[in-house]
Amino acid sequence: MRAAMRHRTPHPWVAALLALVPSVAAVAAPSEPGLVPPVALAVPLAAPPALDGHVLGDPAWSAAPAADGFRQTTPQAGAPASERTEVRFGFTRDALYVAIVCYDSEPNRLVVSDSRRDASLDDTDSVRIALDTFFDRQNGFVFGTNPAAVEYDAQFSREGQGDGDFNLNWDGAWRVRTTTGEFGWSAEFEIPFRTLRYPSQEGPQAWGLQVQRNIRRRNETAYWAPIPRQYWLTRVSAAGSLQGVQPPPQRNLTLTPYVLGRGDERAGVPRDEDLDVGGDLKWSVTPSLTLDVTVNTDFAQVEVDEQQVNLDRFSLFFPEKRPFFLENAGFFSMGSSGATELFFSRSIGLAPGGQVVPILGGARLSGRLGGFNVGALNMQTRRVAGLTPALNSTVLRVERELPNRSGVAALFTHQQATGDGAPDSLRGQTYGLDARLGLGRYGLFSGFVARTDAPGAGRAEHALDATLSLNAPGWEAFVSYTEVGAGFAPRLGFLQRTDFRKPAALLFHSRRMNGWLGLHEIRPHVSYNGYWKPDGFQETGYLHVDNHWEFTNAWEVHTGVNFRREGLRQPFEIYPGVIVAPGTYDHAELQLVFYTDQGKPLSFENTLIRGGFFGGRRTTLRPTLKVRRGEQVSVQLRYERNDVDLPTGAFVTNLVRARLGYNWNPRLFVQALVQYNDRADLWSTNVRFGWLRTANTGLFVVYSENRDLDERLPGLPVRDRSLVVKWSRRLELLD
Repeated sequence: MRAAMRHRTPHPWVAALLALVPSVAAVAAPSEPGLVPPVALAVPLAAPPALDGHVLGDPAWSAAPAADGFRQTTPQAGAPASERTEVRFGFTRDALYVAIVCYDSEPNRLVVSDSRRDASLDDTDSVRIALDTFFDRQNGFVFGTNPAAVEYDAQFSREGQGDGDFNLNWDGAWRVRTTTGEFGWSAEFEIPFRTLRYPSQEGPQAWGLQVQRNIRRRNETAYWAPIPRQYWLTRVSAAGSLQGVQPPPQRNLTLTPYVLGRGDERAGVPRDEDLDVGGDLKWSVTPSLTLDVTVNTDFAQVEVDEQQVNLDRFSLFFPEKRPFFLENAGFFSMGSSGATELFFSRSIGLAPGGQVVPILGGARLSGRLGGFNVGALNMQTRRVAGLTPALNSTVLRVERELPNRSGVAALFTHQQATGDGAPDSLRGQTYGLDARLGLGRYGLFSGFVARTDAPGAGRAEHALDATLSLNAPGWEAFVSYTEVGAGFAPRLGFLQRTDFRKPAALLFHSRRMNGWLGLHEIRPHVSYNGYWKPDGFQETGYLHVDNHWEFTNAWEVHTGVNFRREGLRQPFEIYPGVIVAPGTYDHAELQLVFYTDQGKPLSFENTLIRGGFFGGRRTTLRPTLKVRRGEQVSVQLRYERNDVDLPTGAFVTNLVRARLGYNWNPRLFVQALVQYNDRADLWSTNVRFGWLRTANTGLFVVYSENRDLDERLPGLPVRDRSLVVKWSRRLELLD
């Protein structure tokens, strides 16, 4: 349907929803019985264990008491775990050691889905450990594994509440070994103290501790420290503690040099072959504060971005994957992830079109200083003729954490062009303040205010956000308001859109069904967000009404309907030759999602969206097929098809993505990502071979190729291709 171009009043369902959600916040959350947080004890070890995964019968662990008593969050919240788990902790002068025995009455039914580093542990038998080393109840490290000895590690901040607060791409230097037997399976972790950050106090320390075990065939998740079922591992405010750890004064000084050879061509024309060197230096200024220096920074081993199809007029978001920018990323984040980010590290070293801009070097200071979280970063990029001048970028963020998940922080960013004749127009600053206030056990208020300062920006250089959220047993809700001025332009940030006022709300309920009609849980929910221009013109409205049906066999169905409004003041070309005219478009669409058990060797999922679209109709299909053979072979095939019929024309887009991986062991792999995108006229291939050593260093061989799909050209001409061989090694300069 088409309506008048200007529309100043919100839909009736918006007002009803906004009236409903505040009443949810007033509902008294069910009281929980008083639980005493469990305590585990770490003991000094006379000698390190053999680190072969054999825990039972190893005399090295004879003096370490076992932490046990795991309780489920699913499928039976609060019930004892169906299988016994024992965890022991010990330490030497150099490292923390963890031994975990996962008893299993049916060891032949263990599910092992992958062995590559940082592979998902959700669809496999697995264990994960969260260490809150400052015992601040907000931040920490995660280490995990499965029976195939996968190395899974991450950093988290603010209890992992936001999209950018759980950093899986962080890679630490540590080891794990596993073994299986008639008892089940067991694992031994060696986590060097230099990999962690902790208080500088001498003597025994207390750290926050949580341990999670998954028993995949039963869809069971159990925790050592019992937590409400709406939370997971990073809810360290409800964690237990690890007592008696005595880490040494931090003396970490690490050099990671690399040597790289590259050959490439563009449009069939070979370019000069390059030989390059560079590296990173890491120095622990204190046990809790780290300085990282990088020279001639390179990210050749990083996988290319996944292609996306844009059927709208706003910017697409591609996540950061480059290792240097991922460590301690939470110390620099402010804003709304993927929408209004005051600092987005991809703005450094990448041009707006995605072209790589060489980074000369930089430095980062991050960690704890005098009770504050501190993040300071300065990076210098090279000039690329015809693309971008040399740029210097600075980021500074300081945060003070407070009790009950609360905290306040300030952010400053600055970017300017450097070198002779550098244009002053490429200069800008961003100033931001954010805060979090915990309200009881389940409530949280959060928000930020910011402004930018750039030549010729004019007025309305502000942005702000305020969110009130509730996360109680069985219920989740929030209301929020975001505003971004027309002149707000963070040069080191990311804006999906600008010049808007946005109210949003969510009401979400989960209910356990205890096997009734084969159901494990249902999750009815409704959400809304709308974008208005300052003069009252509505640019977007989106009301989503849905229910998730999760079955006891781990299959899942989502049945939803979406009500959309799109307002255009200017025409835009949605597809070559197809123009969407100005106007206001109201339509509804059906959304169906289907999953089979993702822990099986063969699994399938599909999303179907069908309904009105800019005065016409759209049908979107996103089927995905996953195949794995043990922990070594994995294949994922994904297809996205958009069939669009508009008053001004019809078109079809196709996006195909194939992932193939073979893992000889957790540190030796080959992975391929092949993509076909007819909207971008692109066929791309990225093949990576890795032979890893410590902390994601080692030997990498990467081949990348992009071919044109333009039907006017014969064959599939090569747009560009490259072959890169990179070797890096981590050198410990201080023991």
